[in-house]
Amino acid sequence: MSLVRSFPPIATRSARLLILGSMPGVRSLAAGQYYAHPHNSFWRILGEILHFDAAAPYAERTLALTRAGIALWDVLQSCVRPGSLDSAIERDSRVPNDFAAFFRGHPRIERVCFNGGEAERSFRRYVAPVLADDTREYRRLPSTSPAHAGLPFAAKLAAWREALE
Repeated sequence: MSLVRSFPPIATRSARLLILGSMPGVRSLAAGQYYAHPHNSFWRILGEILHFDAAAPYAERTLALTRAGIALWDVLQSCVRPGSLDSAIERDSRVPNDFAAFFRGHPRIERVCFNGGEAERSFRRYVAPVLADDTREYRRLPSTSPAHAGLPFAAKLAAWREALE
């Protein structure tokens, strides 16, 4: 089994929306980039919504997010997981990121969007109980993962567009 660790957040102090994944997959970890798998639709969806080229260099894509007031992070700081599937994460190995500190440093975040069910479940189980007086809005969105192929791209795009605009 492999211990995997997430990346630091991509965020500016002025961010108003936070998108949370669960844990980067194997391709993302190898590339050192969020959503690096070529079949993950994250960058394609955000490019459509924010009007940037989804094939642009990674630094340009992340800059487009921060300019739009969007922060990007993962719920988990580390976990034991063979491969990339969220369903393979060993239950008792989940260590969440420090969201109390993150929200103190990013006080304008009003909405948190979960990229799929595992991100939401892990957040609600490991993070929400320690957040006091939390008034942020939380929304679960369809996963952009290629493993979540049951929902057509157009439906994913519509759900993400409604949540981000």
